Amino acid sequence: MHGHRHDHTFIDHHHGPGDGSSGRRLTQALFVVALVMVAEVVGGLISGSLALLADAAHMATDAFALALAVVAVRLKAKSPGPRHTFGFRRAPVLAAFVNGILLFGVALWIVVEAADRFMNPQPILAGPMLAIAIVGLVANLFTLWLLHGGDSHDLNLRGALLHVLGDLLGSVAAIVAAIMIWFTGWTPADPVLSVLVALLVLGAAWRLIRSSALILLESAPGDLDGETIAAEMPRHVAALQSVHHLHVWSLAPKEVMLTCHARIDAVADSDAVLAEMRLVLRDRWAIDHVTIEIERERCADHDACPVNPAA
Repeated sequence: MHGHRHDHTFIDHHHGPGDGSSGRRLTQALFVVALVMVAEVVGGLISGSLALLADAAHMATDAFALALAVVAVRLKAKSPGPRHTFGFRRAPVLAAFVNGILLFGVALWIVVEAADRFMNPQPILAGPMLAIAIVGLVANLFTLWLLHGGDSHDLNLRGALLHVLGDLLGSVAAIVAAIMIWFTGWTPADPVLSVLVALLVLGAAWRLIRSSALILLESAPGDLDGETIAAEMPRHVAALQSVHHLHVWSLAPKEVMLTCHARIDAVADSDAVLAEMRLVLRDRWAIDHVTIEIERERCADHDACPVNPAA
């Protein structure tokens, strides 16, 4: 005898908490970033500063990244359909992954360009460089404030936030470099500080790529172990003999899913066992979206179904 039960507690699949707020914050940030990007391109060309041009290039990718993030939020809000039964819950995760790759590419470009500038110093106008860098810093602080109030578990928003944080560091580096050049005339300060910022951005980009890739690859969340769950479940549910074919993964941040086969005692009430299993999974491991295949006399896959010797 086989039974199948699917249970989840997602009240609304397509309107997650804070989606509207995230969309507004991202749109406002996009507008500010686009304005500052234009100012930094002009300022970088006038002053000859790599730090400003690097920050402008970073902001160009930011503008694209923020636009991508806005699109992802709107896709996430679309209702599920027959071809996309979960809707587009992973659109923000995919956007975060792409943004991480963009960050990585920009940081590498800054390092390469800085190496060339260090070997071949160019004249830099410290005054215009300093003025534009200060404008950029103020704008980046405002944009950071806009995004920082969003959902900390939203990888999409986190990716956009990392872009803006990288810009803020770039503006700080440009200000420090401009002051050093103004007072000492040492133009290599421009590429040196640019590299320091690039290294910080590389670390943040790698962490974003890794966390979003793990979700896209349907890996188990870092604090969950499928083998441990399968081994411990029979200890908490008396009529449960064994759990096998267990899979646990993240559909999106904070949305963990689990499927498994559960062999129960021949005389056990399957509905009661299912209810108890769901309660244990929710209370002990915070897993709400569960699909369970009930098995009694025989397993759907006999080789994978361990039998309790005491049964």
